[in-house]
Amino acid sequence: MSRVALVTGGTRGIGAAISVALKEAGRTVVASYAGNTAAAEAFSKETGIEAIKFDAGNYEETVAAVNDIAARHGAVEILVNNAGITRDAVMGKLTREMWDAVIDTNLGSCFNLCKATFDGMKAKKFGRVVNIGSINGQAGQYGQVNYAAAKSGIHGFTKALAQEGARYNITVNAVAPGYVDTDMVRAVPPDVLEKIIAKIPRGRLGTAHDIARGVAFLTADDADFVTGSTLSINGGQHMY
Repeated sequence: MSRVALVTGGTRGIGAAISVALKEAGRTVVASYAGNTAAAEAFSKETGIEAIKFDAGNYEETVAAVNDIAARHGAVEILVNNAGITRDAVMGKLTREMWDAVIDTNLGSCFNLCKATFDGMKAKKFGRVVNIGSINGQAGQYGQVNYAAAKSGIHGFTKALAQEGARYNITVNAVAPGYVDTDMVRAVPPDVLEKIIAKIPRGRLGTAHDIARGVAFLTADDADFVTGSTLSINGGQHMY
């Protein structure tokens, strides 16, 4: 049987590319989404990948969803924590609600999903966890105190959990994308986007497929000697 993979935020953008890459690698993939049902249904129709709706930032919803996947497909053996949101504002305008929303979704979801799947991975003596961080969690970014804190926390979370999983053949790694050609980045004003690209030594934005290839490598069965690492995929913009 093929290994069961769960990709949170897996029906659009980078997450969609990761879901497709894992399916092409022979995995049984389930992609989660939080709100855009129309996009999720279109993704499933196009790719044949199952999409399920739950809030990865909510612990009870997460446990219920993971248990449902296990009952229908088997225990989740490959987990990609990709769910994320932004609520950007400078500190003077940043509210507690904006802070909590980003921390709960971007960082809290990593706890929720790993807590819900880790025992199943231990029982199978196999697990691959990839947490999607960000260049802005490594270098910081103006107006993104909440987002940068959450993504920076992911890198520490990854290193700590990797130490717990190693003896069970569970690897835990992170991927830190730079600026990627997604709808969110393309919404940036052209003059600002031009300045961003000028700071990338490779001279272009990344693609969702650039990130997906890194995740596919880290989730491979024979990638068992890579754990606790952060793979930066940013065109050389931040060498960390």
